Amino acid sequence: MNMITFMLALSLALSIILTTVNFWLAQMNPDSEKLSPYECGFDPLGSARLPFSIRFFLVAILFLLFDLEIALLLPLPWAIQLPSPLLTLTWTSTIIALLTLGLVYEWAQGGLEWAE
Repeated sequence: MNMITFMLALSLALSIILTTVNFWLAQMNPDSEKLSPYECGFDPLGSARLPFSIRFFLVAILFLLFDLEIALLLPLPWAIQLPSPLLTLTWTSTIIALLTLGLVYEWAQGGLEWAE
């Protein structure tokens, strides 16, 4: 028996064993913990047509904005090596300034205050 056949048989046996153990140990009936909402603010068993809080939406939008900022700024160390690093620094500063102004505006308008 060569090594490749042995490794294939071992991985197949391990896959079958792990799948069998998973089905054997898993709970097949959902309990109250599995049916409870997880950090979303919705009742999973209630009506799907209930209005949701705009605060959840605003926090999600802010998260996406700052996540996008990080994604845009990640290649900055490599962009410094471009022929015009001053232009790169200018665009980066502009992006950060715009997002900071938006955050300050949102904060001043009370959009980040969770208590009603």
